[in-house]
Amino acid sequence: MTYLLPPLNPLRAFEAAARHLSFKLAARELHVTPGAVGQQVKLLEDRLGVRLFERLHKQLVLTPVAQEYVTSVQKGFCRIGDATARLKPQGVATALSVGVYARFDLGRLDPGHFRAAHPTVGLRIMEPAGLHELVEGKVDVLIDRSPGHHPGYRCEPLEGRSTVSDYLICSEGTASCREVESLRAWLNGAERTGTVARFPRAAKRRLG
Repeated sequence: MTYLLPPLNPLRAFEAAARHLSFKLAARELHVTPGAVGQQVKLLEDRLGVRLFERLHKQLVLTPVAQEYVTSVQKGFCRIGDATARLKPQGVATALSVGVYARFDLGRLDPGHFRAAHPTVGLRIMEPAGLHELVEGKVDVLIDRSPGHHPGYRCEPLEGRSTVSDYLICSEGTASCREVESLRAWLNGAERTGTVARFPRAAKRRLG
């Protein structure tokens, strides 16, 4: 069976630009120039024969067809990611990079117990981290105190005993992926008793 598929790089550029509504922010995430993102999007528009963005003054707006298309593209990327993770040999975990704010209680993540419950997902912690690290792709998900309004990202309150809510923020393209769903369920799950792994400040792990 032959699939009617556009090239991967233009799709990645389109998905990132649609999420951020910005070629500049998409370029940061993909580690290319804004001009390169614009060229890839133009290639995709030419290939599809439709306009995907309205390029207004200092503003990027998705066309109606693009709004529908990006949802399908994100689901497709997620399915490819899940299928790729399942190919890994048993015992080899997929690393999920989690950014947290400076005073977040790392015991809530409890990576050791999380790994026991989810052996195919490993957590890497970056502290402190904010939206900047998420946008630049240094972390996959972010736990923050402020929900804010971040186009292209899903922000969900986390359940907990604290009177101040924490929020889990990630791109719409990864929000439904298996690793993120596992973390979300873990953070919102029943209270975990027993030994709680806590990290000394000196042992923080940052991602390169």
